[in-house]
Amino acid sequence: MPELIFKRLLLAIPTLLLVSIMVFSLQKLLPGDPVLAMAGEERDPAVIAQLREHYHLNDPLPVQYFHWLGDAVQGDLGTSLRTQEPVTKLIASKLPVTLELSLLAMIVALLVGVSMGIAAAVRKNSWVDHATNFVALSGISVPHFWLGILLILLFSVHLQWLPASGYISLSEGLAQNLKTLLLPALVLGTGLAATLMRHTRASMIAVLKADYIRTAKAKGLLPKKVILKHAFRNALVPVITLTTLLFGELLGGAVLTEQVFTLPGFGKMIVDAVFNRDYAVVQGVVLVVAIGFLLLNLLADVLYVLINPKMRG
Repeated sequence: MPELIFKRLLLAIPTLLLVSIMVFSLQKLLPGDPVLAMAGEERDPAVIAQLREHYHLNDPLPVQYFHWLGDAVQGDLGTSLRTQEPVTKLIASKLPVTLELSLLAMIVALLVGVSMGIAAAVRKNSWVDHATNFVALSGISVPHFWLGILLILLFSVHLQWLPASGYISLSEGLAQNLKTLLLPALVLGTGLAATLMRHTRASMIAVLKADYIRTAKAKGLLPKKVILKHAFRNALVPVITLTTLLFGELLGGAVLTEQVFTLPGFGKMIVDAVFNRDYAVVQGVVLVVAIGFLLLNLLADVLYVLINPKMRG
């Protein structure tokens, strides 16, 4: 296991370098000049020249890249061109919100989607299978923002059980924190549950046709033990792959849900940085998301080995 982790970390280094080069290069292709916006309405040439010198914008692109990369390796992702705050500070303030929301959404998705997928596979072509497929299709088709508005009307406006918007951190109370994140987690989790359900069903159906499953049944093992211990364990590999990919997407893709529920999350910061041409923030955010994807892929590789001993060779 340590050797596997070490090899994956070594492979991650060139991947991160390639991502950093692409992000840095594509940023320079965006139209407009953020320095002009920073200089104010008068746009004093002396101020503009000073800003360009401060941010190394007068240097050739390779020199600018290595300046940024050298600082990033030391944990310094630069300063926001708009707010003049360190990018690491901005990320540290926004990422925990989206990370907690993503974790809750994945818990909802796994509990609902995996259980429905197993039930649909075990009772293939029955009313249970048709019902779960209908629910899955509905979950994929319903837009997140529309479902979010409906949940706000029901649970916040009519029933008044949960707050309609805002965010309360964990330090201010676990109960209040969960209340602010429950509705957005349900919105995100339902869509993910539908995707997980369909993949779990397909994987379980393929495994249930295997010879060793028929052998386990012939030995007189309880159906519950055959399904959960033998079939489900071997059907987990594609489910784990999908789960890690979906979780990675949530880190940078929960923009609409964060907007509907007014959450100060990571996704909204990414969109604002792109529209404001805040180069330092965009570069730092994309680098953090790339690291997140690599760590999730590493976690998936470790889980593969733990679940399936045959993959340890």
